[in-house]
Amino acid sequence: MSGMTLNEFADKISEVMPVIMKEFARRQENELYKGKITLPQFLILEFLYKDGEIKMTQLAQFMHVSTAAMTGIVDRLVRDHYVARALDSADRRIIKVKLTAKGLELVKRIDTQRRSMIIRIFGKISGIDREDYLRILKHIKDILVNEK
Repeated sequence: MSGMTLNEFADKISEVMPVIMKEFARRQENELYKGKITLPQFLILEFLYKDGEIKMTQLAQFMHVSTAAMTGIVDRLVRDHYVARALDSADRRIIKVKLTAKGLELVKRIDTQRRSMIIRIFGKISGIDREDYLRILKHIKDILVNEK
């Protein structure tokens, strides 16, 4: 593939990525990939799993959306019993969101399934290739996170 232009590379990535995403999704047996929860909802659940009880404003900042938009997303998660709202004991104007037992179970189940699938697929690739792939993904993540 040496000598490939950046435009040719972009075309190849545009061909490969949708297939990879579709095939990863096809191998999942959980609510996220069955369409019962959305990707933004799952990202919020994972964020809560890692950080615990969070203010609505912090969730909105994390997702780069308005507080009003976040309220709509959280409303659906509350309705489906994945999260619960709680008033801050020191300031009742502050609303915090936390995982429920059902939300915690969902995050753990999806994480376990995702990890098993990654092990199954990447077990067919050499350790050197896995390390290269991870190094490149981390570099791409850094570019995306730091790009303004």
